[in-house]
Amino acid sequence: MGKASPFDLNQAQAYALWREAKLAAQPRSVQDLVVDVADPVHLSAGERAELLQRCRHFNMAVYRSRVPAQDKAAPRRLGEQLGLHRLDANWLADEDGVSSIQLAAEDGAGLGETRPLSRQDYIPYTDQALSWHTDGYYHPQDRKIQGMILHCVRAAAEGGENALVDHERLYIELRDTNPAWVHALMAKDAMTIPERADEDGVARPAQSGPVFSVREDGQGLHMRYTSRTRSILWKSDTATTEASAFIRACLQGKPSWMFHLRLQAGMGIVANNVLHSRSRFVDDVQSPRLIYRARYLDHVLVEPAESPQVLPA
Repeated sequence: MGKASPFDLNQAQAYALWREAKLAAQPRSVQDLVVDVADPVHLSAGERAELLQRCRHFNMAVYRSRVPAQDKAAPRRLGEQLGLHRLDANWLADEDGVSSIQLAAEDGAGLGETRPLSRQDYIPYTDQALSWHTDGYYHPQDRKIQGMILHCVRAAAEGGENALVDHERLYIELRDTNPAWVHALMAKDAMTIPERADEDGVARPAQSGPVFSVREDGQGLHMRYTSRTRSILWKSDTATTEASAFIRACLQGKPSWMFHLRLQAGMGIVANNVLHSRSRFVDDVQSPRLIYRARYLDHVLVEPAESPQVLPA
């Protein structure tokens, strides 16, 4: 018989033990998430173990190096050392599956002109603020984004700060307040993203799914969420409505377990797709902000391997 899942609402003891350990290990500041590494492409055994430990306890880690790593292979090589292999090649990503998140150039279309959707139509590729979300919340359930890496090549002149929340910490708040809310958010139709149409028809069908789901090993939690209020349909029952309002209020309240970070060149975030947001930024025209984003169908390794993976030079 496998280990009881703390996310099973019928397993009160498993939840209590997990909750106690989770709260005891909770980071006190963003500095508790940071690991200094010499080179993200070639982690030492100690650096790798530190990153894995933070992801295991906090679902995220921040690495800091003096290597800006403008080679787009850098986030992929880092991910491979941490168990991230299956890149999600979305249609806006570059050919290698890694997205270059930067201010998209205007395409010159005039007012009233129709054109295909492009990067400039999506907020990540603008200088606007990004509200709370997990990556791939519009994906089908068989293509969940489990892991992600954000690697900074160049920071903005001003702004572009990320806020980070471990979704399992938010789960504790929900379950402790009202377990019925958790039950509602685990329903297969809790949150629906309507279809997206383009000039050729339906570009993406409607996607319904739970907000919270349990990983296959039963010991980790996946969250699918966006705080956007347009182009989203929440299930209309009372528990779901109350739960979604609680999440919004909780995030707006800036709890002590919310962390803020402005990535600098050579820094990055590796995470099990935690809740995150981004503030508005102002670019330096001569050195515009550039972030490499890699999204994965894998989560970060749960336990360190007996011997670290050594990558070729």
